[in-house]
Amino acid sequence: MATADSTGLNFRPPTTSSASSRDFVPPSVSFLQGKWHVTHATLPMWKKNQNVTITYTPLPQNADLLDDLVEYQPLNSTKQKKVEGIDTPDATTKAAYSWRGKGLLKIASSHWQVLGYGEEDGGWAVTFFQKTLFTPAGIDIYARQKSGLSETLLERIKQELRAIEDPNVQKLAETIFSIKHDP
Repeated sequence: MATADSTGLNFRPPTTSSASSRDFVPPSVSFLQGKWHVTHATLPMWKKNQNVTITYTPLPQNADLLDDLVEYQPLNSTKQKKVEGIDTPDATTKAAYSWRGKGLLKIASSHWQVLGYGEEDGGWAVTFFQKTLFTPAGIDIYARQKSGLSETLLERIKQELRAIEDPNVQKLAETIFSIKHDP
């Protein structure tokens, strides 16, 4: 895995950036598959929700496509909500996807990509979402473990995001907040 000089983590700027990209080794599709706990984010909608998870499952008819299931609970509620979609790999950028909603959300779409990832603390990933009609551009930090990431690793990730030579990413890095997860 290629590493960043400052933190030893594997990161890249988003494709929307003019920042130069270091040697980034993208994660395998199998690394992305499975359940992730969204522990930190910049998207305003997550401030009103808790227990946010994203599960990526390969589709039986085409393992390159990922079924994308987001589950969450509004704060002070036991009712679980979900958003379902399909992720199609970007033809030109590794570890980047176009998301299209299912059902009533079929009209909704977005583009996201992995900015960083690693095996530390049981596995983690940082994703960047481009602005859509419904949401601003944003960053999510995922952890495999429900307990999240150590403060040390979280600070290394934030440091790496601030070091990306892109003013939008740097601004987002300063607005990252934690998402509540039940024990």
